[in-house]
Amino acid sequence: MSIRINLDIMLARRKMRSNDLAQRVGISVQNLSILKTGKAKAIRFSTLEALCRHLDCQPGDILEFVDDDLDPDTD
Repeated sequence: MSIRINLDIMLARRKMRSNDLAQRVGISVQNLSILKTGKAKAIRFSTLEALCRHLDCQPGDILEFVDDDLDPDTD
């Protein structure tokens, strides 16, 4: 079981670049990249709130629970 991060999808839907979102949210491009690639171990609620505010979405649009046993996209 894992949490999938769908930031790339939300950025594409909003026609927004990572650099722009990082600047608006107030985090580094490197930290946003770590989030996007799913390598982050945690996310602050304040960061999640800012991402949702600037992407005009809900937390569930960004974070998705995936049961690896049932997901054909995982190894």
